[in-house]
Amino acid sequence: MTVWIWAEQLAARMKAAAGAAVLVIAVAVGITPHLASAVLAADEAPAIAPAPSAAPSEIVGKAGEKPVIAISILYLKQLRDENPPLSLLDLAPDDEGIAGARLAVADNNTTGTFLGQSFKLETVESANVDDLIKGANDYIAAGTGFVIADLDSPSLIKLADALAGKPALVLNVGNPDDELREEKCRANVVHLAPTRTMLADALGQYLVWKQWRNWFIVSGPTAQDKLLADAYKRAAKRFGGKIVEEREFKYESGSRRADGGFEQIQQQIPQFTQNAKDHDVVIVADEGQLFADYMPYRTWTPRPVAGSAGLTPTSWHPALELWGGTQFQNRFKRMAGRLMRPLDYNAWIAMRVVGEAAARKQTGDFRTLNDYIHSPEFEVAAFKGVKTTFRGWNGQLRQPLIVTTPKLLVTISPQPGFLHQFTELDTLGIDKPETKCQAYTKP
Repeated sequence: MTVWIWAEQLAARMKAAAGAAVLVIAVAVGITPHLASAVLAADEAPAIAPAPSAAPSEIVGKAGEKPVIAISILYLKQLRDENPPLSLLDLAPDDEGIAGARLAVADNNTTGTFLGQSFKLETVESANVDDLIKGANDYIAAGTGFVIADLDSPSLIKLADALAGKPALVLNVGNPDDELREEKCRANVVHLAPTRTMLADALGQYLVWKQWRNWFIVSGPTAQDKLLADAYKRAAKRFGGKIVEEREFKYESGSRRADGGFEQIQQQIPQFTQNAKDHDVVIVADEGQLFADYMPYRTWTPRPVAGSAGLTPTSWHPALELWGGTQFQNRFKRMAGRLMRPLDYNAWIAMRVVGEAAARKQTGDFRTLNDYIHSPEFEVAAFKGVKTTFRGWNGQLRQPLIVTTPKLLVTISPQPGFLHQFTELDTLGIDKPETKCQAYTKP
């Protein structure tokens, strides 16, 4: 009798120790703390039966073993012809974005081991949007309902419309267009990439906080550059900045207008910025990164440069160390052999959104997970120090944004003093009273 009681006590202690280990692992991969109870109860939870509705999962496992819910997520990457960056240090790796999703698969599977869940990433890469849509339809027919997408705006809209009415959710990780969340929003799309207005507001708040209120905007000639410049104008009006002057830098994309070497640039940039009205900072709107890096240290008047060069807003930076960022960065570097870029981070969050929903609901049923992701109760840890959630009016992930130099973190926005009646995170980007999105409006 004594031996039996001792054995029971020993088993209980071993189970408690295992539970503590699970908690440590959960925190290490950035899982929200309230998932701990679900993880620790996994061994006692009943086996999950297959959902009757179409689901991106299947029940797998050997006879006599606890069933495992297998969840596949599809990554669509549009291959685009783009001008090379000015610096060799900025060459994009072939696995940009996909590497972040792969790290999140590993993180999801760390928790999934204890919850009877297994996650898998599938990828389709093509320059032809029709090939990407066909790949999405094929995978959805096979049971994959979550589609991570890195596409341009027309292609993303075409994909969303092609998947309308099907058990599928598109997670946009690479497109900052505000119109995708507003006039052209789709109910089957959520957005992990921050918008141009979010990024501009993040930088604008810091400039106003620093009392650098007079802005000289230099923008490129492309449509994307104009949209980015408009976002900075909006930020100035919103937070008390002043656009003292705006100029367009007309470069020739073929020759890059800079092929003559640094001597030509050393003469060109001062001449271009000469006689500008008195300003505190030069804001460069160059989304294609075709000339912005020429601006710092070359302007006629010695002023800081911000926007697309110098002091820049972003969703992630490889030097971020706060809130467990160091171990997060190290895990990515060990896996990918390089530093994490913003697109990698956006894709990591997208995959973690699916993993978080599956862990909380302990199911692979698409309808259940999709409804939960769109609910006010959903949140996901993102190494940002606060919970990140989706805006109910347009499907945009609200999150703190980073303002950095090329090597170091400078600040985190929202800035102190910029208040909101619900959450300060909604001071970044389009707020609910401003939205033009109708797809998310409930009848």
